[in-house]
Amino acid sequence: MADSTPAAAPSLKKGALVRVSRTAYTNSLEAGASDPVPPGYLFDGPGEILAIQGAYAQLRWCRPVPDVWLRLDQLEAMPAT
Repeated sequence: MADSTPAAAPSLKKGALVRVSRTAYTNSLEAGASDPVPPGYLFDGPGEILAIQGAYAQLRWCRPVPDVWLRLDQLEAMPAT
């Protein structure tokens, strides 16, 4: 029986700055459990990874919004500027 747990992105660690991949997030379980129209800051970033447990990361945004848990395979590192 195959493991259905998404593979963690090896480059993402605690403290990394990330944004949510629109293609990976759209139609996901997490998107279905959230607002019908996701806030733009998810895809613009940056969010900071506070903790990682299994295939999920706790994210904090530089905005007055609650921290969220999303799958690591839905995240992408912010490009270096």
